[in-house]
Amino acid sequence: MPPLVHLLKAALCLFVLLVVAAPRPATAQSDPLFGQTCRHGIAMHGDLKYPPDFDHLDYVNVDAPRGGTLRLGATGSFDSLNPFILKGEKAAGLNQVFETLMARTWDEAFSLYGLVAECAAMPDDRSWIAFRLNPAARFADGSPITADDILFSWQTLREFGRPNAKATYARVASLEVVDPLTVRFVMGPQADGELPLVIAGFLPVLSKAWYTTHAFDETSLTPPLGSGPYTISAVEAGRRMVYARNPDWWGRDLPVNRGHYNFDTIVYDYFRDGQVMFEAFKAGELDFRGEGDATRWATAYDFPAVADGQVVMESLAHGAPAGLLGFVMNTRRPPLDDIALRRALVLAFDFEWTNQALFHGAFARTNGMFTNSELAYSGLPSGDELALLEPFRDRLPPALFTTPFVLPATDGSGDNRANLRTASALLEDAGYTITDGALVSPAGKPVAFEILLVNPNDEGLALNWIDSLRRLGITAIARTVDSAQYQLRRTDYDYDITLHRWGVSLSPGNEQMLYWHSSGVTTPGTRNYAGVDDPVVDALAQRLSEAVTRAELVAAARALDRVLAWGSYVVPLHYAPDQRVAWWRRLAHPDVIPTYGNVMETWWARP
Repeated sequence: MPPLVHLLKAALCLFVLLVVAAPRPATAQSDPLFGQTCRHGIAMHGDLKYPPDFDHLDYVNVDAPRGGTLRLGATGSFDSLNPFILKGEKAAGLNQVFETLMARTWDEAFSLYGLVAECAAMPDDRSWIAFRLNPAARFADGSPITADDILFSWQTLREFGRPNAKATYARVASLEVVDPLTVRFVMGPQADGELPLVIAGFLPVLSKAWYTTHAFDETSLTPPLGSGPYTISAVEAGRRMVYARNPDWWGRDLPVNRGHYNFDTIVYDYFRDGQVMFEAFKAGELDFRGEGDATRWATAYDFPAVADGQVVMESLAHGAPAGLLGFVMNTRRPPLDDIALRRALVLAFDFEWTNQALFHGAFARTNGMFTNSELAYSGLPSGDELALLEPFRDRLPPALFTTPFVLPATDGSGDNRANLRTASALLEDAGYTITDGALVSPAGKPVAFEILLVNPNDEGLALNWIDSLRRLGITAIARTVDSAQYQLRRTDYDYDITLHRWGVSLSPGNEQMLYWHSSGVTTPGTRNYAGVDDPVVDALAQRLSEAVTRAELVAAARALDRVLAWGSYVVPLHYAPDQRVAWWRRLAHPDVIPTYGNVMETWWARP
């Protein structure tokens, strides 16, 4: 064979070897897994917004400068750097240390794109989901992320994680390690269509090697090993957390990460309460705050730095559902297990007066979890929603089908006598009596309860309500406790009434099972704070989590929210249509605000 042919053959062999050894591109769109296309992203419903070759997300500034320090505040204290278990008070900001298999975007209802996993594959019935890991993915110590780490993460959280994590990952039947960079989760009989996306977007990637020498199920102030953009650089227990951007972070150039994580250092300082933290912001010791206190927003931002433009106040519009903020009634305890009493308690709350007197009219009334979105119920049930409710007609209040649900209202003058008269008549019909000025239940016991709070700023809300309840003969007291005691009591459902906000998205699903399903009545640490134990709610929450199309999702969300409203488990409060934020002008944010509102990870420090 001529020498030239030998050279050409050798060159060809070398080329083939180089191609085989080269790392796969992050979009690996055409490379199949188990007969399915391994896609760069997955969506809960409908199509993805971003194509396989996208460069960055629309709501970032890819030219944002890097550097500087972001100083944030937190209230209370912390004694643990382990965010995955019930024990202890976890420190703020730990989500920046850990990554998930795929990253969520905030300008789509519920879509995920490649992160630790460069692509994902699943069949139409979502009976399994497979991931091919990015060969470049590394933990902060430089060790590679492998399929064994994913297996370890799933097994560990299923056995030792928080109750919600245990329940979620227990619905996976098995996890197959196909090769060092490929895993497949096989769904169990209790799985729903959202579970594969929950695994992709919420399962934290843990280092099997690191946890071999560190106990997972114990609180600890030892900085954990993650793979995220930041590492923990300093810890002052209960007082301060300092995070440093990892200069060797493996994922900094991925499309989902471009324009994110621009600060070199992020500091969380802890304060005993919100007012002290606000004073620190005024003094320039903190750079940013989201303002949830309407009174403070209207009256307290009159300090010099605002007047001269050093501090910016801005209301950022968004298209996300309001979520549900309200006084939660623990139906595990009598007499709050009586719907007649709960309806009377709802009637006794004067929202219009409270909104004007305490919040300068800044809020709108929340009717349910999905207010401010297409998922909110309105009028009478019809179409697909009515079809979902019909099988349960004999278990639901007849009025649900004939009368639009409307929360009681007043003229805002402080005169709530009409609603209180309605409440008194309702209680009398249910067998309650007045003895020596006190309301007595049909069981012969005076009606009295405690309202558990953690934020002193919420006491005004409770005290106004307590004054109205007193006119019904009900004795109620508000008790504000520290964050540690509050968390413990809430975990054990050791309260009569407490204040809580359930956050929701435009793509609700599995989390609604955690919020309302009867399995949370006795299991400590779930978010079924009201103790809802209703087979109709169980069925509708299940239907919501199993919705395949957007139309099915909308119908199920409306039906579930309507049934919960008629159950009077919560005294709904308020929501702000905009996000109110204030920051010192040494910061900047992108011009585009995504559907879900402000994304702090896209901000940067001005040079």
